[in-house]
Amino acid sequence: MKLHWAGLLLGASLEGVNAMGTYLLEAMNRERVSGYGPVDEPSWEPTFFDESPPHKGHRISREDWTLTCNSEERDYPCQNAIDGSNTTSWRSGPISHLKSHISITVDLKVHYSVSALVILPPIDTEKDGLITHHEIWVSKDNKNWEGPIAYGMWPNTNRQRLSVFEPTSARYVKLTANAEATESSWIGISELNLYATLYTIPRDPKNGLWGPTIDFPVVPVAGAQEKSGNIVLWSSWAADQFHSTPGGQTAMARWNPITKEVSKRTVTNTQHDMFCPGISIDGTGMMVVTGGNDASPTSLYDGKLDKWIKGTDMHLRRGYQASTTLDDGRVFVIGGSWAGGSNVAKDGEVYDPATGNWTMLPGAKVKPMLTDDMEGPWRADNHGWLFGWKKNSVFQAGPSKAMNWYYVEGEGSFKGAGDRGEDDDSMSGNAVMFDAVEGKILTIGGSPDYDKSWATNNAHVITLGEPGQDPVVKPAGQGGKMHSERVFHTSVVLPDGKVFIAGGQTFGIAFNEENVQFVPELYDPESNTFTELSQNNVVRVYHTLSILLPDGRVLNAGGGLCGNCSANHYDGQIFTPPYLLTENGEERSRPKIETELPDTIEVGEELRFHTDRRIASASLVRLCSATHTVNTDQRRVPLPLGRRVPMFGRYHVQIPNDPGIVIPGYWMLFVMDEAGTPSIAKTIMIKSNVKTIGGASDEQRQYAASPMRFQIELAK
Repeated sequence: MKLHWAGLLLGASLEGVNAMGTYLLEAMNRERVSGYGPVDEPSWEPTFFDESPPHKGHRISREDWTLTCNSEERDYPCQNAIDGSNTTSWRSGPISHLKSHISITVDLKVHYSVSALVILPPIDTEKDGLITHHEIWVSKDNKNWEGPIAYGMWPNTNRQRLSVFEPTSARYVKLTANAEATESSWIGISELNLYATLYTIPRDPKNGLWGPTIDFPVVPVAGAQEKSGNIVLWSSWAADQFHSTPGGQTAMARWNPITKEVSKRTVTNTQHDMFCPGISIDGTGMMVVTGGNDASPTSLYDGKLDKWIKGTDMHLRRGYQASTTLDDGRVFVIGGSWAGGSNVAKDGEVYDPATGNWTMLPGAKVKPMLTDDMEGPWRADNHGWLFGWKKNSVFQAGPSKAMNWYYVEGEGSFKGAGDRGEDDDSMSGNAVMFDAVEGKILTIGGSPDYDKSWATNNAHVITLGEPGQDPVVKPAGQGGKMHSERVFHTSVVLPDGKVFIAGGQTFGIAFNEENVQFVPELYDPESNTFTELSQNNVVRVYHTLSILLPDGRVLNAGGGLCGNCSANHYDGQIFTPPYLLTENGEERSRPKIETELPDTIEVGEELRFHTDRRIASASLVRLCSATHTVNTDQRRVPLPLGRRVPMFGRYHVQIPNDPGIVIPGYWMLFVMDEAGTPSIAKTIMIKSNVKTIGGASDEQRQYAASPMRFQIELAK
């Protein structure tokens, strides 16, 4: 046997004609790669020069895929969507002959940890054939479908479209398009690609769950809640950039979390580019948006009518300012040297919804709240942490290490309130009033300078007393630290008083996506601890926002807005906190408020309601607005329960009698059962009992009490 093989090899070596020797030699020289098998080598591949790529995503090779479409034109078959060429395309049949949804299903043949879908529209048909409203579903067996794991509205432009979502094990991926929402007679795809990660992220319900993703037609860098539960979001003059603004318009989206409908429009009637503004919801429930790229204007938004109204210009030009609502419903604004020049001190002024006018407060000096930013004055007064408080006062908690009281009577004034413990300046950190009854504010993170600065994980609880008193400042968490250093992060107070904290960077650089924090945290004031929650897989850093939804979940969205850069995020994700989930990840049964609540109630009054089960607690959370890490509208008021024995499920709560605690405006009422699971909120208007609003007449006060009448008069 040994001699036989030795001779064979000797013959191959000496004669060079033995077949075995030939193919072994070819193999060793890598010449056996013949190209006879199918290989996915497309002439076009996705590029991400104007949007953030799927985080650690790898394009899945498509040679083994099969596609199934529920409609196709004869000359534009389904398989064209993966043929590697951007000059061919799949097209549906005429939409007028089809059902409401058109779908394309991909069989990957094996399971992947799928994390993104990218499509290229037909490139030679302008806006014809574009898919805008869509849903994405995944399955392991083509029978049981999970999702939608992403849905929403892509921009109505002939450009690559991307949906990113949490890595999900799947063999089948289905894209459905809403045919009724398209402006074309057909829809099509030139190229379809999927991305996957080389890892999975554990889904542990006790730490909360991420998803679905909502795709928006704009990069959402600013947003606010409406009484209806809808969320209004906007970018700047363009959907994807703020620079080079011509002024006079804002690209906007509106999302209904219940119906999942996403719509868009460009707001032009207020002649206002509302990028980097101050935002507050005034005492009438009207959203007041000030300054920004167009630095003087005021725009008012009536969510009930979905209508923007042009307001009166501010006295000073401002951008990156902060504003907050006072206990009589007026709005105080200060700072904002990013726009309108930094050579003029951006002292305070106040807006009165009863008259629609601004009043300058030369005594409410901005100088005491300046940070020592390395870039100088244009950064030093940005993004103030402002809280309307008792007796028409405003408490400024940061981001400067120096804290201050502001007063709006007469020409305005201020008073120092000491330093925030041992903290440094904390630009682009967060501050959240999680218990307004006790005057408690959580401050977390930030960095000494606006840009190119290391973040901290510093955390404090500030407790307010009466206006003018120095507050009590204590460390929050172990050693006064969160788990992670963060800047450009966002935070939301939940109905149970805990604070959800997401995103951010350890080293803050605007429009940069390195050093990202993917693991959120939850602050529990009862135990004074921070707990790490479930990791996500989408970058959320500069220009992101978070908003509490009426169902107790959180929208975490945005990032970027830098034009042709790879940091733009046209999307948001839903985070479901642990209090809504069972151990198996199913949604818990919720308590329900069965009473039809009054539309309006005054501070100090009693609110009666009944529920479908025993509840353990109740709270009010004010509707919020958010941009650039600032959310001065949100605050929580815990409500002690009174029970009408022996009537099962009947309760009453007393609204605190101080409008400095319960700032007038719209509030969400939540009730929590004994497991801590919150109800879906009911929203009510709470009015101030302060009888004079900036010296207004009786007729003017009627406008303040009637937002609809006020907006009609302003429109005239």
